[in-house]
Formats: sequence, C-alpha cells, structure tokens
Amino acid sequence: TINDETVELVQPYFEMEDYTLQHGKKVCGNVAGLLSWTQAMVVFYGVNREVLPLKANLAKQEGRLKIANAEKDKAQAELDEKQAELDKVQAKFDAAMKEKMDLENDAETCKRKMQAASALIDGLSGEKVRWTQQSKEFKSQIKRLVGDILICTGFLSYCGPFNQDFRNLLIKDLWETELRAHKIPFSDDLNLISMLVDQPTISEWNLQGLPGDHLSIQNGIIVTKASRYPLLVDPQTQGKAWVINKEQENELQVKSV
Repeated sequence: TINDETVELVQPYFEMEDYTLQHGKKVCGNVAGLLSWTQAMVVFYGVNREVLPLKANLAKQEGRLKIANAEKDKAQAELDEKQAELDKVQAKFDAAMKEKMDLENDAETCKRKMQAASALIDGLSGEKVRWTQQSKEFKSQIKRLVGDILICTGFLSYCGPFNQDFRNLLIKDLWETELRAHKIPFSDDLNLISMLVDQPTISEWNLQGLPGDHLSIQNGIIVTKASRYPLLVDPQTQGKAWVINKEQENELQVKSV
C-alpha cells in the first residue's frame, strides 16, 4: 500500500537530525524499531519501484521464452521428422547410385567381353581360311609323307661321309628321280633340317659350339639321330668341341690319338 505520496509525506522526518536509530534508542526501544522500519520501508519502496517493472518484464519474457521453446520443440520435431525422411531418401539414393555404378561396371565389362568376342570371331573367321588351307596341306603332306620319310632315312643312313655337293647330288639327282620313276609322292621343296630337328634344338647346339651353316646342322642331325656311329672329318676341331660340350653332362671320355 505504500505509494509516492506516503514516501513524500515521511521524507521531512528523515531529514531531521534526531530521526536516527541512536536517538530513537534513547527515547524507547520500540520507537527505535519503528524508526528503523520506516526508513527500511522507504528504501524497499524505492528499490521495489525499479524491480517491479523488471519482474513484470521478466514474467513477460519468460512467457515469450516458453512460447519460443514450444515453437522450437515443434520445429525440432518437424526437423527430426524431415531429417528421418531425408535419411531414408538419401539411403534410397545411395542404393540407386550403387546399383547404377554396378550396372555401368557390368555394362563396361559386357562391352569389353563383346569386343573381345567380336575380335575373336573376326580372328577365327580368318583362322577358318587358314585352317582350311592347312587341312588341305596336311592331306597333301600325308600323301607325300612316304617319299619324304624315305629321303630322310636315306639321308641319315648314307649321307654322313659326304660333303654338301655330293649330298645334294644323291638327294636331288638320284633319289628323287627314283621316287618319280616309281610314282612315290614326295615334297619337291623338302627341308631336311626342319623335318628332322626343331629350332630350339638347333639354338642349343649353336650355344654348345656347333656352327650355324646348313652342312654343320646336317652333320649334327646325323650325329644325334643316325643309328650308325658317326665319323667326323674335323680339321678345324669345331665338331670335336661341340661333341665335348654336348656330352659334358654324360661324362664323355675323349682320347687323343
């Protein structure tokens, strides 16, 4: 119930010199308590007059804060709901992207396989022609095989002691003439070396010291494949060096005469 008018009415008393707690105690203790109480009420009124608007404003702001918190909670709930929907959509998107990448990888793999298959088919179409030609050549070669083997066996059995010219004389002028006379088919361009030995073996012989000319290779074939013991006329000792290197693992014993 204190107001500005009440405070204004008691204000002159506060300005009197004897309106103090000490003077009040001299008169009466109750008077001193009442004096102190009036002073405290005026101070309280002055403070409370400033605090009341703050309290009112605080209550108002607390109300606003409550409403704002409620709106915030509602918005947070909506945000959580939308985030959950976004997570589901994101998961579907990631799954779709993964499926897309898998399909693209499968498509790329299938494309490479198709290209490889197309290349293989194209290559096989060319091979078909070659295989057809080879098949015909094999049939022709089979027919000529008897004469070719006969020349090869004759070469291994009888050509060892002779030089290249006499070997060619025997094969081309004598034996092939006899085969034609008896109508035995043979290859006109027969290569004795490729018929009797493969290229890796020749390379190995060369590493062991055998010269690479045709006569030397023919001599190597006769040494390794003929059933008779070979007689090597070897003034340059190339054949001897080759035989020693070739038979080194077999502990070949060499005697000087």
